[in-house]
Amino acid sequence: MSSSLPHLPTSPTSHGRVRTSVPDTKSAIDRSIPEFPAAKSIDEDNYFRLHRPPPYLSQISRDCADFINFHHQDNRRIVLVTSGGTTVPLENNTVRFIDNFSAGTRGATSAEYFLENGYAVIFLHREFSLLPYSRHYSHNTNCFLDYMKENENGNVEVNDEYQKEMLVVLRKYRYAQDNNLLLLVPFTTVHQYLFTLKLIAQELSVTGSESLFYLAAAVSDFFLPSSRVPEHKIQSQESGGKLVVDLEPVPKFLSRLVDSWAPISMIVSFKLETDNSILIKKARGALERYSHQLVIGNLLQTRKKEVVFVTQTDETC
Repeated sequence: MSSSLPHLPTSPTSHGRVRTSVPDTKSAIDRSIPEFPAAKSIDEDNYFRLHRPPPYLSQISRDCADFINFHHQDNRRIVLVTSGGTTVPLENNTVRFIDNFSAGTRGATSAEYFLENGYAVIFLHREFSLLPYSRHYSHNTNCFLDYMKENENGNVEVNDEYQKEMLVVLRKYRYAQDNNLLLLVPFTTVHQYLFTLKLIAQELSVTGSESLFYLAAAVSDFFLPSSRVPEHKIQSQESGGKLVVDLEPVPKFLSRLVDSWAPISMIVSFKLETDNSILIKKARGALERYSHQLVIGNLLQTRKKEVVFVTQTDETC
């Protein structure tokens, strides 16, 4: 491994440079002047043709390219971990949106394990969801201030009972930061997620089979095409007190990832169900449809305790 690190751009989420939760008001489409045709059931190519990329995408591209090239030169394996749920805004200046259930626990936890096993991690995550290492103390039932106290000198320190545990987490975090092993890339909407996923997959193409895709994000199944998104807040008086939303299915980008964007990379997807009787069938169906390597299935009720691995060899474990 290299003994020195080149100067690399700060992580995209640092210092407030990229905030995906702030809507891009320039992309609103006035319904009276339809710039794009109303979308029907569109394929992947049409999706990208009919929607504008996020305005910050070039910055993400630079940061990812530098990160990937740095670790590829050192022959370190790189994994893209996606984490958290995507939103579907109902207005461009977003007040109302449809959200997917996910705190990002599995993605953030898995990213830590990848780091501990020698991977460099690109963490494509829902903004403000759980992050590697900080997840131990954020979104917690205990207030973070409960871990600290004021000593006799008026300085803040960690309570004795938490010091050993926090020191372990801090050392792992600092090692990842000091060795440039973790790149944080945010998204909020399904639109941002899909454009960024495509971009990172294309940047990872230089690594060939040395990259891994671990797709733990909860991606929306439906979206509202840009041609139907009003610029401003929907007024309840104008709709007669009812809101009827006509959504389109999100194109199945896993097929494009397997066939085109990352054809020789290992790809792991997830399948969440609430009915145990269909979980394995659904997981096997995904493998047959997309021809990737592994589906990790889990039930909503027991997702934090057990999962099932389903592979192309028709074995489960």
